[in-house]
Amino acid sequence: MQAMVLNRPRTPLEWTDLPDRQPGQGQIRVKVVACGVCRTDLHVVDGELPDPRAPIIPGHEIVGRIDAIGADVEGLSMGERVGVPWLGHTCGVCPYCRMQRENLCDHPVFTGYTRDGGFATATIADARFAFPLGEVGSDVSLAPLLCAGLIGWRSLAIAGDGKNLGLYGFGAAAHIIAQVARWQGRSVFAFTRPGDAATQAFARTLGAAWAGDSDETPPEQLDAAIIFATVGELVPRALKAIRKGGRVVCAGIHMSDIPSFPYALLWEERQLVSVANLTRQDGIDFLRQAPKMGIITHTTTYPLRNANVALADLRAGRFDGAAVLVP
Repeated sequence: MQAMVLNRPRTPLEWTDLPDRQPGQGQIRVKVVACGVCRTDLHVVDGELPDPRAPIIPGHEIVGRIDAIGADVEGLSMGERVGVPWLGHTCGVCPYCRMQRENLCDHPVFTGYTRDGGFATATIADARFAFPLGEVGSDVSLAPLLCAGLIGWRSLAIAGDGKNLGLYGFGAAAHIIAQVARWQGRSVFAFTRPGDAATQAFARTLGAAWAGDSDETPPEQLDAAIIFATVGELVPRALKAIRKGGRVVCAGIHMSDIPSFPYALLWEERQLVSVANLTRQDGIDFLRQAPKMGIITHTTTYPLRNANVALADLRAGRFDGAAVLVP
């Protein structure tokens, strides 16, 4: 197998030939056919997450075909198309797992961060955390759903069912969840980097009722806002934009420091919450309904060898939607 390997944080990934790996008990081997490039991959590469493991193969929006099955795997078959997400394994015995809150597991394994991921021609996955994808939709179009879509779906549920929804940071996750929100009958207000007219126009093509700079006040009060950008200073701005009793959801795994802000922005029962990871049930619920929603993922594809280029383009905001690597 071949992979783009991160040997040390804050260094470029390196094209590496590796021995083929065999799945162990409860595991499958997946021949990767597409892997999305997520902002969390940037956090891994940049060493911004705690206790970085190196060497590591990043990538956690994996679409592939099962080409080897370990012992005691049930419900999956050779050649089946599956998706492998960020949450790669949970302990099953900690208090959070027992409360059906496995996204908060005390002893998790994360694909592409603490376990090798999908910037490769093949990967090993816990069979229990692989989602059957069926045969509807292209491999490239499905890849961003495995994290951008899933974390967006969980964030949308936590945001509540208010009609006016603000999305701060209009990248891979927001461009998917904007379509889901519109399908649900909501009005979407898209906030981008100041002066990013191209992304604002892109948001309008996806049905946004309004699109503007992140430092602007929207034309209507928001019932809720989801912050996908990693910029902490957006938190007080979003709190200022929501109505009394509204909710701001921080959807990223990493964010710059949140500046101090007056209590008045939080008062009147406004809420500020975060989203951590996902549960398998989130994946089942979202992927079951996704075909009905008419989601069109806007993707830019790169050869696997060009993973460093894809990461640089993501960092610089050089494309709309999501980047996907293809071996």
